[in-house]
Amino acid sequence: MLAALSRVKIPRWPSSELLLRCIFEQKVERGELSSLTLSSAPCSRKVGGVRDVSTSSTLCTKVRGNSKKMEMSEKKLTRHFVDHRRVKLLAGSGGKGASSFHSEPRKEWGGPDGGNGGDGGSIIIKADRFVKSLAQVVPVYKGEDGESGGSKNCYGRNGSPTYIRVPLGTVVKEQGKTILDMTEHGQEYLAAFGGAGGKGNRFFLSNENRSPMTATPGITGQERVLQLELRTMAHAGLVGFPNAGKSSLLRAITNARPAVAAYPFTTLNPHVGIVKYRDHEQVAVADIPGIIRGAHLNRGLGISFLRHIERCRFLLFVLDLSAPEPWTQLQHLRYELDQYEPGLSQRPQAIIANKMDLSEAQEKLETLKSNVSQRVIPVSALTGQNTEELILHLRELYDGYLQGGGNG
Repeated sequence: MLAALSRVKIPRWPSSELLLRCIFEQKVERGELSSLTLSSAPCSRKVGGVRDVSTSSTLCTKVRGNSKKMEMSEKKLTRHFVDHRRVKLLAGSGGKGASSFHSEPRKEWGGPDGGNGGDGGSIIIKADRFVKSLAQVVPVYKGEDGESGGSKNCYGRNGSPTYIRVPLGTVVKEQGKTILDMTEHGQEYLAAFGGAGGKGNRFFLSNENRSPMTATPGITGQERVLQLELRTMAHAGLVGFPNAGKSSLLRAITNARPAVAAYPFTTLNPHVGIVKYRDHEQVAVADIPGIIRGAHLNRGLGISFLRHIERCRFLLFVLDLSAPEPWTQLQHLRYELDQYEPGLSQRPQAIIANKMDLSEAQEKLETLKSNVSQRVIPVSALTGQNTEELILHLRELYDGYLQGGGNG
């Protein structure tokens, strides 16, 4: 009984995909291909010499949207910005000289043929305008050693020099004393000398000593510990307390886009923007992070950012008119600058009264003008009010800087 049932063939009904394929072949033969929607096929398949292409891109292709690159946050940018490094430099040592004698058939006493060792590689600091931070500078640099000399008067290869690329405006110091200020692209400073290679016994051959056995070792490379400090190179510096609106003001007058928020210490590293004029002159303006009382004692962001103000040719004091007494901010700012470097607050300057869009700002502005003798420029970084006057006054300061021979 079971054997008889096994011989019976159960009819298999065609699947829906097979039916669609048969219908498609009939349509192709009749020339009615246009009446059939091509989107019914899930993927491209060659049937009867014709390739049916699916029109639904979501099935067979990847959707390519307008993927916009996300901007890095201020916190992530801070990890990559370093303005101070202490580096230990160990130049390469020279290779040792060889002591050998030439020997071959019928010339057993060929004389000394030991070659000299190669010189060690030096360490060079090079200014590069494409480098923006000292984050890539490692704490220790070791130069390449020279190769030892060989027989048959073979000299050792010299060690290749090691380059440390730093941004423009880097100051090289040793034990607190300034050695060099690197302000030009491609400027180089030989920081550590490589050791000289040793002499082989061929070098000591003379009429008195025809078979010298002496060979000297290589000299150890120079060892130094240097401090690298990056100071922002800008014509004007925005100086003010935290949350005074310096970043917003920089966005209003330049092409820079620093982070802006309603809490203090939003700016954690300096930003530099460029003010462009119709005569193609450009003035660089730096947004210095907020300074607090006692900054010269390294409180808050402290001395690490006071050094950036030191490189600015003229200063723009940004006062917050939402404060109860904004004129006292100017006194505290000047005090902190003078404590860091005497006479720093006496550079060419302008006083900017920010946040003029507030209701009580006009009354405080009149009181501020009566308490200071310098010119006060009222602006609103939020609405862009009176920023033209600030840009024109900035150009006056820049022209005065040029007329003075570029000496701040």
